[in-house]
Amino acid sequence: MITATNVLVLLAMLVGTVGIVVPVLPGLLLVWGSTLLWALGRQDGPGWLVLGLATLWYAVGLVTQYTVPGRGMRTAGVRGSVVAVALAVAVVGFFVVPVVGAPLGFVLAVYAIERVRRREHAGAWRATVAAIRAVALNVGIELATAFAIIATWAVAVYVTRP
Repeated sequence: MITATNVLVLLAMLVGTVGIVVPVLPGLLLVWGSTLLWALGRQDGPGWLVLGLATLWYAVGLVTQYTVPGRGMRTAGVRGSVVAVALAVAVVGFFVVPVVGAPLGFVLAVYAIERVRRREHAGAWRATVAAIRAVALNVGIELATAFAIIATWAVAVYVTRP
């Protein structure tokens, strides 16, 4: 059923989904939080069930997000500290050069650090590609988790309509 609450929850979920791709907002947390607010507003069994399922999706997504992409980077020999510094440079790059500054800053930072550390182009480039793949996989996992939460909520809204 189309209600003002459902429209606002959906809009917040969509903003959260955009926040996953454009990391200005805590996207996945916003999607889950929207479900929480919806369940608190309903105060009934279906609402709590959806919140429980959304929390399960959220937990599985977080665990997957922090375990799976890291394996590929460890295999390529990329340290977590390199990615942390590159993410910080990406945040600065986002504000210095809007839109393209974040990805450009990330890639350049990983490459520069790995080039200094490895002292050769080929190894630094392999490490950079591994870091890019890990970040892309991380975003994909977050998006899949958000879509699972949104789909669970949407099914509940449809099924419980009067």
